[in-house]
Amino acid sequence: MKKLAILFLAGLLITLPLFSGDFYVNLSTQVLIAVVFAMSLNLLVGYGGMTSLGHATYMGLSAYIVAILTTRYGIGNGAAALISIIGTTLCAALFGLLALRATGLSFLMITLAMSQVLWGLAYRMTSVTNGDNGISGITRPLPLGISLESPAAYYWFTLMIGALAFGAMAIFVTSAFGSSLKGVRDQPRRMAALGFNPWMIRWITFIYAGFWAGIAGLLYVYYHKYIHPTSLSITNSAEGLLGVIAGGSGTLGGPVVGAALVSLLKNYASAYIERWNMLLGIIFLLIVLFMPTGIVPGARKLVDRLRRTQP
Repeated sequence: MKKLAILFLAGLLITLPLFSGDFYVNLSTQVLIAVVFAMSLNLLVGYGGMTSLGHATYMGLSAYIVAILTTRYGIGNGAAALISIIGTTLCAALFGLLALRATGLSFLMITLAMSQVLWGLAYRMTSVTNGDNGISGITRPLPLGISLESPAAYYWFTLMIGALAFGAMAIFVTSAFGSSLKGVRDQPRRMAALGFNPWMIRWITFIYAGFWAGIAGLLYVYYHKYIHPTSLSITNSAEGLLGVIAGGSGTLGGPVVGAALVSLLKNYASAYIERWNMLLGIIFLLIVLFMPTGIVPGARKLVDRLRRTQP
């Protein structure tokens, strides 16, 4: 039954552009980008126990590097994307060295502070980032000579990258390293006594999460063909964190469901409800009250309970 549901969902996602209009295709693309970002944040929050409020740093930085290289220096999209991912990953490695000097609330505040520094630079360094006007004129890449200009083509491209990201992160958290990461999250002193290096495990995870946030940044900037300092803001980080918590941190499906919920409310419900943030708050409150572990774990418990009550 579970396999049939997965196959049905996969078929629905693949064929979506064939039976829906451009609006819903574009909306689905934005959901997929948010899902990739939330899954990367879940590596820190759910599996590593490292709550971050600065994860949008790597998404925005990746987008800005591509935008500057392609529009100002005329570098091709392929080379710019590669430089962007390398630069973003190195930035994550550097920020990890600083942030992982602390844990808990102190860690959260350090990640927030570092993200605010880059956000401020994006606004103030107008000669580089064009400040509040942002950078426009970005073109989409041509992988294997295939144009991604149509909504359907870019949706399929994003879906392919999203599936790759989900698979790569699933392998990461279910591997022996993923088990050690969960051990460090739950019992860092015991893991250290067993010969593991908790700091190194966390640092590698921090870098890997930054890498996938950078991938989400590439998808983001190529979709919008525009980048603005708000991409580095605390709001973007908070929305990703809210998606992880609402869906169920420390699960593979949780960030997918949670990010989809937040993204749909932000990009669809906001067109009909002026105070969509209030609606999001009410939904989040209901999740906390009735499914405190998140939608996905809560749904699993509900299904198990119903099965046990059946004769």
